[in-house]
Amino acid sequence: MQWEHIMNNKDECSRFSLRAAAGARLAETTVAAATKASLAGMRSSARGRQPIASARQMAMYLAHVAFGLSLTRVGLCFGRDRTTVRHACARMEDRRDDFRLECGLNALEAALLTSMAGLERCAGEVR
Repeated sequence: MQWEHIMNNKDECSRFSLRAAAGARLAETTVAAATKASLAGMRSSARGRQPIASARQMAMYLAHVAFGLSLTRVGLCFGRDRTTVRHACARMEDRRDDFRLECGLNALEAALLTSMAGLERCAGEVR
């Protein structure tokens, strides 16, 4: 399932679903910028080459960890099965022994949380 599916499905458009989708997109675009991975490649239904697959796994992991989204919800947002998300999260956890990756993930998670807090603050002012 893709982003458009979530946006067009009345049952999926609860406030939490929109927040989840926004968090997933924020994680995806942040990781794409940090890794110089193609967003089109990350959004492709194909696995893609290793750098693209790793960037997608990192984005799914960060969406799960930073925003507390369930594996199922992350899977819906990324158009993947929850078992694929579970594999991505396990792979990222295993790779956190690498100091550079650990620092990068911590920095990206902090940036995502700061960005989401800013977006929520702006949304509160609009209401």
